Amino acid sequence: MSAATAKLAIATPVVTMLPGVSSDWEIHAAIDELTQIAEAADRLGYHHLTCSEHIALPAAEGQRRGTRYWDPLATLGYLAARTRQIRLATNVVVLAYHHPLEIAKRYGTLDTVSGGRLILGVGIGSLKEEFDLIGAPFPGRGARADDALRALRSALSVPEPAYHGEFYSFSGMVVDPCAVQQHVPIWVGGRTLRSLRRAVTLADGWTPFGVSLHQARDWLGRFELRPSFEVVLTPAAPLDPIGEPQRTRDMLAEMSEHGATTIAATFVHTCLQHYLESLQALAELAAA
Repeated sequence: MSAATAKLAIATPVVTMLPGVSSDWEIHAAIDELTQIAEAADRLGYHHLTCSEHIALPAAEGQRRGTRYWDPLATLGYLAARTRQIRLATNVVVLAYHHPLEIAKRYGTLDTVSGGRLILGVGIGSLKEEFDLIGAPFPGRGARADDALRALRSALSVPEPAYHGEFYSFSGMVVDPCAVQQHVPIWVGGRTLRSLRRAVTLADGWTPFGVSLHQARDWLGRFELRPSFEVVLTPAAPLDPIGEPQRTRDMLAEMSEHGATTIAATFVHTCLQHYLESLQALAELAAA
């Protein structure tokens, strides 16, 4: 796959503050700045934007994960009304924090109001303190997540879903509205080979984090991937399409060569205007 054929997306700034990636201007940025970014990405043809989920994080996690996580349902619901084409990806909703029908209802509604633009990114979760906070079981969360994925596939686009599994069972209940897409893309996040196996077996794509390109390519090579299977990779370092266009081209090509079907861009940026200019520069560079 060439760099030109890999879709471009954005790992949305402002909504999440990640150490080593986020810029100081984002600290005080609000919905107006976020809207400008979403509208620009929409206009420029980016495939999707993202929003992650955490309920509450230990203060000690700040240096490792950051502590800002806007709620994805509220954020993406607002941005759905300000955009027209760009897809809205949760990256990720933690499966253990919700009943599958809760996800089907809430995000099915988002799919409805956005005109079918939802991508449901899900994860298993790894922050035990957050599990304990809400009373979600931490041991056995992998098997429970697998069952939740099967339940979600049965429920997302069906107004009267039925499913009977190891942990979840339902029938005779109406979920209205449900998703308007006949098949909502489900992507699995994670940083392990198990997360990729789960994605290949039960979902439509894999969106890893903290996995090197070499490791991603090695793991991807162990599976027979469907042609429509999405592999969403994020650059190891923020892109600088304005200051280092050739290096940016090389990074896009390298990610594509290692299996990326979509590249979720982060940027070197010092202010909102710099970020917007970088969005434009990357779109032009990739199209050249």
